[in-house]
Amino acid sequence: MSALPSVLIRSLGVHTPARRVTNEELSLTVETSDEWIRTRSGIGERRIAAANENPSDMGAKAAAQALERAGLKPTDIDLLIVATMTPDLTFPSTACLLQSKLGLRTDIPCFDISAACSGFIYALQVGTDMLRGGHYRRALIVGAEKLSSVVDWKDRSTCVLFGDAAGAAVIETSDQPNIGVLANLLGADGSNAELLYAVAGGSAKPASAETVAAGEHYLRMNGKEVFKLAVRVMASSCEQVLKEAGVSSDEVACFIPHQANVRIIEAVASQLGVGMERFLLNLECYGNTSAASIPLALEQAWREGHIKHNDLVLLVAFGAGLTWGATLIRWYEPNR
Repeated sequence: MSALPSVLIRSLGVHTPARRVTNEELSLTVETSDEWIRTRSGIGERRIAAANENPSDMGAKAAAQALERAGLKPTDIDLLIVATMTPDLTFPSTACLLQSKLGLRTDIPCFDISAACSGFIYALQVGTDMLRGGHYRRALIVGAEKLSSVVDWKDRSTCVLFGDAAGAAVIETSDQPNIGVLANLLGADGSNAELLYAVAGGSAKPASAETVAAGEHYLRMNGKEVFKLAVRVMASSCEQVLKEAGVSSDEVACFIPHQANVRIIEAVASQLGVGMERFLLNLECYGNTSAASIPLALEQAWREGHIKHNDLVLLVAFGAGLTWGATLIRWYEPNR
């Protein structure tokens, strides 16, 4: 049996809305302060999309940048996967809308994945496995979120945490061994769904005047329980992926964690016995952007030179579902 081809990240792209909302600005409309938010989350500001700026619009800009950086045309893409918990529409998928906006071929599969903050890692594994299956050569993986549309701006326990953004990766197969995605892990526990969810808006409780008046379309979160589970599962996911790949945490050049809360990341680093200097943090500027969080941080690490050719990079996330995932990558620079 021939070995499976390697799947590497060829390029990355991001888009963040122009509007910055600082902690000080939030303190004018909700009972909070810059100190209160920073000490509990590490967040200083977040980007908020315009009313007419949808996840597919942000995703299209991030994807276009990734394609340009890779020197590719939209017609070079064989597969599109969009991770989002805030789709433009209930249906059709945001991926189909994005396909049209990018001018991708109409003979390729395009679909959404709903795994909240773990969405990009879920999409990356699905895309990797589909490419390794031999039917596709190159894929676009996009994480795009407009969380400002599902946040109750009167609830200080949640509105201070979230922001809008999009990130995209071009992934492709390669005959070179031991590069790109080395190991993956995905998990979920639906018995804890109500720790982070929205009551209404789906078919179980469709939109009505009553659900809107009750604010049941807004995100609801049990922060204390989510915090505890996130630390435990993110740390164990890292350990399992490293074990599968046969490497130690000391060999990882850069950890790219989901940017939800700096205290969660610090606790995960402590459990792994890894210094915070090897964790890429950008939540101070963007807050929690859910499925866009990992590609936004990974692109920054790549662009600023925190990761280099042949470095080991570990992505790890946790989100509503509850879901979690981790991916170990040996970074490859095609044009080095």
